[in-house]
Amino acid sequence: MIKIIIADDHEIVVDGLISLINEEDGITVIGQANNGKDVIPLLQNNDIDVAVLDINMPKMDGVELTNYIRSEFPKVKILILTMYKDVKFIRRILEVGAHGYILKNKGKEELVTAIKTIYDDGEYLGDDVKNALIAGLRSKNVHGEVRLTQREKEILKFIGKGLSTPDIAEKLSRAQSTINSHRKNLIEKTGVKNSKELIIYARENGYN
Repeated sequence: MIKIIIADDHEIVVDGLISLINEEDGITVIGQANNGKDVIPLLQNNDIDVAVLDINMPKMDGVELTNYIRSEFPKVKILILTMYKDVKFIRRILEVGAHGYILKNKGKEELVTAIKTIYDDGEYLGDDVKNALIAGLRSKNVHGEVRLTQREKEILKFIGKGLSTPDIAEKLSRAQSTINSHRKNLIEKTGVKNSKELIIYARENGYN
């Protein structure tokens, strides 16, 4: 029996996953968490085989949690289940040791296959994830090649710390419209889709 835990900050997602997995022979959900930190006691108090994690979670995000699990619970396999298919996120989470990465828009069959594959000491990347990595190799706008001005780097650090546009404008003594313009440029340069992904990008690339 494969014993798993699920961590996602959306309770409806967790409930749905538990319902799906409980229908599958050979896999059982031992525990659940709505933030990264609550995963730790689950690992400490249970014999877990696979941790199914989202990337964007409060208190401890998926990257930090993956790094922690690989260090403190090296036998636990890690499957990332997320909506993010940006190559920067994929590469970063794989660099810190995740064993699998699939998207939330896929069905139960791929989820089960991914869990069983990494449990058997394999690795699993969904087709969309593989395609994103291939596209990233062909793109000029990949991790490590994004050129930012000194002001953009400064603003990105504030964004990574969770500051709002008014807060950043006050700290830099600039108009909010100016900060919004920089924010828009940063979204375009980094290749993320929105402000939420920009926060994740900032934190994953050391701007916090």
